[in-house]
Amino acid sequence: MPIDNSIVHQIHKKPDGQPASLTLRDAELSSSEALEQLLAGLIEAYNSKPNKAWGYFHEESGAYPFSGWLQLLIDQELDFPQFSTKATEHLKTLMEGSNLALGGHVLFIRYRQGMTAFLVIALLHHTEGVTVTDDLNVAAARHLDLSSLNMAARINLTEWKQNTTSKQYISFIRGRSGKRVSDYFRDFIGCVEGANPEEETSTLLQAFSDYVGEPDMDAQSRKDKTKAMSGYVTGQARQGEQVALEELSGVLDEEQPRAFYDYIRNKDYGLNAEIPPDKRTLNNFMRFYGKADGLSISFEAHLFGERVEYDESEDALVIKHPPKGLVQQLKKKGR
Repeated sequence: MPIDNSIVHQIHKKPDGQPASLTLRDAELSSSEALEQLLAGLIEAYNSKPNKAWGYFHEESGAYPFSGWLQLLIDQELDFPQFSTKATEHLKTLMEGSNLALGGHVLFIRYRQGMTAFLVIALLHHTEGVTVTDDLNVAAARHLDLSSLNMAARINLTEWKQNTTSKQYISFIRGRSGKRVSDYFRDFIGCVEGANPEEETSTLLQAFSDYVGEPDMDAQSRKDKTKAMSGYVTGQARQGEQVALEELSGVLDEEQPRAFYDYIRNKDYGLNAEIPPDKRTLNNFMRFYGKADGLSISFEAHLFGERVEYDESEDALVIKHPPKGLVQQLKKKGR
């Protein structure tokens, strides 16, 4: 992922209602292996977050100036340090209005992935750890804690400028403690929440269930398409990418690549051409799970009716060809 621009500033603020202060960097970060590792780790951490929201820019105004500054950056009327300084000062002002907001290092990185340009902004914090030094002593070590990332946004700059009808070129993480905590960060970006990943993924899965449930669909085709759908959608979610319905349709059926796409359009499910996937909704669709009285059972949905059967009259679950490790444990216990 080539990095075009990067910089970091610092906001000093504690959640005690006291005024915040800034430490601003006046020049971009130099290219380095450490910076590339930071971006890779940041993107991995960001993509793994299930609690993201998607949307688009508010119309530029005094309350939502960020998109205007970003346009000036793209038009080269602001350089990257100037743009990031204005944005950080605005973020500081909004943080002062939230007693729950905690300062940190504000990282801005503009990078490219393939033909697509992105801007990622993240509020980073440090954590204390330990390390073994070259002379074999144990010493304190301070490092960025990407695992606790909960204030970050990513803007698809290419889609913003090329697709004027898109309502989901911005994504941001909702705060772990609930939506209210992240409101100031959403307002900093100036984001109007558009697509709802959970609802849109549920609608897509319902459309898929209807599609493979058609009378002319045989059991093997239904199983193959379910695996293909799961693999594609899960892969897109893991990479932080949206699900493109036409692309998904081609994955499901190479001989008739538009069959599922046309089915969705003809049935009018109201789905956009691209939707943000919700991993939790997908996992619930793809697996059966139950736990009670010391018994925990989980299996993939496509196994139901094949290796797993339910006898309603006996209220019994029959598992054929159970895992070998489990069988060995049972045999040892029975001796």
